[in-house]
Amino acid sequence: MPDETKATHVQLEGAVQFAERGIVSKTVYESPFTKLVLFCFEPGQALSEHAAPFEAVIHILQGKADIKLGDKVYQGVPGSLYVMPAGLPHAVTAKERFVFLLTMNRASQPVTIKKG
Repeated sequence: MPDETKATHVQLEGAVQFAERGIVSKTVYESPFTKLVLFCFEPGQALSEHAAPFEAVIHILQGKADIKLGDKVYQGVPGSLYVMPAGLPHAVTAKERFVFLLTMNRASQPVTIKKG
C-alpha cells in the first residue's frame, strides 16, 4: 500500500504571483522523476525558444498566450494541455496575464494522455 504521508497538496491559486520586470517561476513539487513549475507572465513577456532533454507538459490555468511547439504556433487558452516530447524546440509569449503549470517527466517512459 502506498505511503500516504508522502502525499503532497499545493494550492496553486495562492502561488500565483506576477512581476513587471520578469517571469515568475516557482517549483511547487519535485521528486526524482517529476518536477512541477508554476509560471506567471505579464502581457508581452516571453520564454525564448529552447528545448528540454525530457518530456514536458504545459497546462494553461489563466490567460492567453502563443505556444510555439516546433514550427507550429497554438493559441493557448485556459484548460489547454500541450505535450512536448524530449528535444522539441518550444517558446511561449503571453498575450495577457498568463499562468501555466509545467510538468517535467524525468522517467524513462513517455507520458500517455488518453483522449475522450
